[in-house]
Amino acid sequence: MIHPTAIVDKHAELDSSVEVGPYAVIGPKVKIGPHTRVGPHAVIEGDTTIGANNVVFQFAAIGAIPQDLKYAGELTKLVIGDHNTIREFATVHIGTTGGGGTTRIANHCLLMANSHVAHDVQLGDGCILANSCALAGHVQVEDRVIFGGLSAVHQFTRIGRLAFISGGAMVTQDVPPYVTVQGDRAEVVGINTVGLTRAHFKDDQLGRVKDAFKILYRSKLGFREAIAHVRAEHGGHDEIDHLVAFLENSERGIAR
Repeated sequence: MIHPTAIVDKHAELDSSVEVGPYAVIGPKVKIGPHTRVGPHAVIEGDTTIGANNVVFQFAAIGAIPQDLKYAGELTKLVIGDHNTIREFATVHIGTTGGGGTTRIANHCLLMANSHVAHDVQLGDGCILANSCALAGHVQVEDRVIFGGLSAVHQFTRIGRLAFISGGAMVTQDVPPYVTVQGDRAEVVGINTVGLTRAHFKDDQLGRVKDAFKILYRSKLGFREAIAHVRAEHGGHDEIDHLVAFLENSERGIAR
């Protein structure tokens, strides 16, 4: 299943079902799981572990060293889960010791052409990065977040689950779960109703999220007071408890 023009280091560990296209390059510390396909001219290097049923398209660059001037060759790694699709010219880098040492992509993610996942990023399940989206170092992304084309996220920023980052948005502060942001610098413009519906949120759950949004963004309460009010009104429900915990743990501040 390995094309004769591909260069696969003898120390690399590939499942017997892995397919490797023409002129691909796979380094000595790479491990690739069952039924993963590596396209022509793709490069996979570094201490990189890729799970099952992934597709790496032509010219993707996976596992290169960080674009971090502090990096001095430390032994760090990249871990990619299952059922991910990494399209043309996408780049994903290994971690740094300053960020825990591991860049991680979970499962069922789509990285479109020219997208970038920097060192120490933690990308949750079911995320989509549209064309030329860039995640800077140490960004943490929860499950099922969608990033529009040409959007970018500042380092150390957190993105809550089921958020929608509009095309061209420049995100510099934490984005709460369930919301849509847009603009430079990105501001919250509403609830990601389409995303919540696709995630099978029930009517009562949607109602609580919408009410929490009104308290947080439409009332005249101070932000900490608004968070306390949301907890008092709707605490004890998973979607609200998650939202409150996200807001309370913010270090960069919350997009308003």
